[in-house]
Amino acid sequence: MKKIFIFLIMVSFTFGCDTGRINNNNPNIPNYTVNLQINMNLNSDIQFATHHYVDYSQGARGVVVFNTGSGYVAYDLACPNQSFTTCTSPINIPVGSISATCSCDNTVYNLFTGQCAGQPYPLKQYHVDAGGGYIYVTN
Repeated sequence: MKKIFIFLIMVSFTFGCDTGRINNNNPNIPNYTVNLQINMNLNSDIQFATHHYVDYSQGARGVVVFNTGSGYVAYDLACPNQSFTTCTSPINIPVGSISATCSCDNTVYNLFTGQCAGQPYPLKQYHVDAGGGYIYVTN
């Protein structure tokens, strides 16, 4: 009995650990290579909480990097709950806003989490590393 209990605990730890990977299983947004480098000395606003940086040359419809105050998150600007072929406008992020709005259906997403209540897919997220005066965004 003791061996079974120990085995169950070990299995739960093995399969319950977060791998640190971002789940982007969204059928609406195709996978494009993202390899973005932001020089924080040239784009100093991104160093402040709730500020963001947008690059339309990366990802499906562009990439936004948002400063959460405790780190950075990066999302694709394609509307995650709309067909990529019919919704061709990137998500809109007003200056100073902590939310992003899909212009095709007016769905509003929280930039801290990428989530929108009641929607099946969050914003497509990318991996972010920051250090040495640069922010690196990849997938």
